Amino acid sequence: MAYTTIDKPSDYFNTLIYTGNGSNPRTLTGVGFQPDWVWQKNRTDSNGHTLADAIRGANKTLSSDGNGAEVTDKNDGHLDAFTSDGFTVGAGSSSDARVNDGSHTYVAWNWLASNTTASNSNGSITSTVSANTTAGFSIVSFTGTGANATVGHGLNKALDMIIVKNRTTAGNWPVFHKTQGGTKVQWLNLTNATATESGWWNNTDPTSSVFSIGTQNDLNKSSDNIIAYCFAEKKGYSKFGSYTGNGNADGTFVYTGFKPAWVMTKRTDSTNNWDMFDNKRDGYNSDNNALFANNSNTENTTDRIDLLSNGFKLRINANPNNSGSHIYMAFAESPFVTSTGIPTTAR
Repeated sequence: MAYTTIDKPSDYFNTLIYTGNGSNPRTLTGVGFQPDWVWQKNRTDSNGHTLADAIRGANKTLSSDGNGAEVTDKNDGHLDAFTSDGFTVGAGSSSDARVNDGSHTYVAWNWLASNTTASNSNGSITSTVSANTTAGFSIVSFTGTGANATVGHGLNKALDMIIVKNRTTAGNWPVFHKTQGGTKVQWLNLTNATATESGWWNNTDPTSSVFSIGTQNDLNKSSDNIIAYCFAEKKGYSKFGSYTGNGNADGTFVYTGFKPAWVMTKRTDSTNNWDMFDNKRDGYNSDNNALFANNSNTENTTDRIDLLSNGFKLRINANPNNSGSHIYMAFAESPFVTSTGIPTTAR
């Protein structure tokens, strides 16, 4: 039997929980590696999400809950630097409490790419890439052309999910998911159902070296700077799939092959939120509170999901278990069975 080679998923993805203290600057530690992508959210106040990565620079922020262009800021409610075991943030204020206001609690989701960058000429557009082939994650930066094109992603494996944002011009966050294919698109900042449109991925699924883009301004406006977060599934560490909700409190079980540390779901055949869960904010079943990638709402305490040793089970007769089709992405706390054949257990 073939077992996963990633016995410690927290070497590549980890969630950090902290309480703001208003100091400026402040260094947060405990991630376990130098992150290349940090996604932060104030849990107790309706401030927007902040997403920063090492290619764009720590103090350049995007927000998944909006369509705004990239904002550059330092020492004022934003991430300031990536460090060997975490990151440094600015103090913020009561009017901008997104990362370190003294009266709020926060979550930061952290991914490891390569801590370096490389030029990639596999596509018709040359890209700058920070790629971790072990974990199946890369950050890809490129300049749009306005014409159908391909972009190198550096993972040596066909992509299962792509999240893209135009940094220069305001616009939505197009999402590719393998279960829907290159003819369809979702948007991370919207509740919309999946759309069938050729202008996004040029009706083409990603290959082991490139992903295709069409002519839409949100991911390929001529001369604009674009960022893409690319994922290729790794057994025992990450999973990108679909399920059908049953609209019942005894909800659908979704097998991932590992104990999830982080799950994000989206209904595809109707409007609904992008629901986000992790194993740290409360850390036990069924109190796995939800945040929503597409809005700035505070943490929702309704019991929605159990995180189990080999997947997750929905526990609500509403989203993310509405009767209908859903997609998800998930990262592991621990594999169901390690490379030595030792099984793990649920919380």
